[in-house]
Amino acid sequence: MRTRLFAAVAVLTLTTAGMALAAAALPKSKALAIMHERHEGMETIGKNFKALHRELDASSPNLNTIRSSARTIQTLSAKASHWFPQGTGPELGKTGAKPEIWQNPQDFVVKMRDFQAEARAFNAAARSSDLALIRAQSGDLGQACKACHDKYRTEMHH
Repeated sequence: MRTRLFAAVAVLTLTTAGMALAAAALPKSKALAIMHERHEGMETIGKNFKALHRELDASSPNLNTIRSSARTIQTLSAKASHWFPQGTGPELGKTGAKPEIWQNPQDFVVKMRDFQAEARAFNAAARSSDLALIRAQSGDLGQACKACHDKYRTEMHH
């Protein structure tokens, strides 16, 4: 019984791929700063994804633009592990992050790891000159984004 009680009050920490969804309360100012960083980071990922699609849909894609966007997405994907601590959900303020992130952290961590792996794979493909490979990896990256967004993101209207 004591073990269960201790487990019930213990801080939940998942450290898979650097992800920490900790139950310890953050100061409001810190939580709001993380939410802002998360929003800006996700917006930047989205803008880079749009730039990729513009290039991949073009008759002569600019590989420098593709490579730059791929690097940015990979860099931000690694930072994203730290954008979802407990206390940075809709209970605090406007966010596209659904409460399900913190209700089902194991699944969220898996989806985050998949996104990060696909971002690394896409960045590696983008460094090549193989447009077929780049397009295929772009699709895989998009599916990783969609898997998480479908379950854990609400549409935000600015």
